[in-house]
Amino acid sequence: MTARPTTAGKRQSGFAYAWALTAVLIMGIYLAQVGEAWQNRAQRAKEEELLRVGAEIRRGIRLYSEQNMMQGTQYPKTLEELVLDPRSPTPRRFIRKAYKDPMTGEDWGYILAPGGGFMGVYSQAKGKPLKQQRFPGDFASFANQNTYQSWKFANWPNSKALKR
Repeated sequence: MTARPTTAGKRQSGFAYAWALTAVLIMGIYLAQVGEAWQNRAQRAKEEELLRVGAEIRRGIRLYSEQNMMQGTQYPKTLEELVLDPRSPTPRRFIRKAYKDPMTGEDWGYILAPGGGFMGVYSQAKGKPLKQQRFPGDFASFANQNTYQSWKFANWPNSKALKR
């Protein structure tokens, strides 16, 4: 008598295929979560940079307007005027460089001043900020905002709260 071939090998190969498919599915889910966490971390870093740069620009606008009130021009016309004030015989720098919007890498949106120039900037980025709470005192108005465009870095006229 001859032995009959068994079909156990075929059944086992189907079982191994199911395990391989399950492993690929689990790895895909894991990699999607890792990617989302990495994206959130990158967005939080950009938000921190936005707060830092925005505060520096706002401070520069405040210093510029304080030093130029007597000359009749209260606000700068460009960011470059904050980097190097062209009207002064000795160079005056109010910010280190003409920063780009950290969220977009593009130009800022400008808050125009009543008498000309601009009194603040804001990000033109679309999307909802991840940071919604626990802002420092100067940025308390940023809490619970739905867009980055709501984060205004401005030297509002007669605002003593922003004069840090």
